[in-house]
Amino acid sequence: MKVTSYILSAILLCISFTATAYNDGKSKNLLNDALSAAPIALRDGVTVVDWNNNVLKKGTNNYTCFPTPPHLTGKAPMCMDGPWMAWADAWMNKKPFQAQAMGISYMLAGDEGASNIDPYAKSKTSDNQWVKEGPHLMIITPDKALLDSLPTDPHYGGPYVMWKGTPYVHIMIPVATQK
Repeated sequence: MKVTSYILSAILLCISFTATAYNDGKSKNLLNDALSAAPIALRDGVTVVDWNNNVLKKGTNNYTCFPTPPHLTGKAPMCMDGPWMAWADAWMNKKPFQAQAMGISYMLAGDEGASNIDPYAKSKTSDNQWVKEGPHLMIITPDKALLDSLPTDPHYGGPYVMWKGTPYVHIMIPVATQK
């Protein structure tokens, strides 16, 4: 009976250790993915949160980084400041949004693509200006009139306005070649 009890305890301990090691490895992968979106100078101070709102790393600055959403293939991690966190909440919940301050978000690992005109498009169509952006940063501003001086063409070769005419309008600033 004691031998069986010891064997059962050993098995449970091994299962627990394996699950913990797996979760630690998964958390580390999510952490590394999320941090790949941020500039190196910000990485030490950012908070990293997974898509279940688990804090993987507590930070000291105003940036929160998220790993690639689990439903996507490829990479699309994002780091957002406070105004962008409000933007993301509005976009994810399809609520109205008006920026109260300038905001900067980083996607320095690039993304797997989005429509330049439809904030909720899930895939490329013949008329939704699908663009796979390489590393970029994004800016929101309380004064949408400032956006009128920029093009909306994602292939213009520089900064452009994405989702113009929607509450989620923002400036895209490519920092490398588009995919």
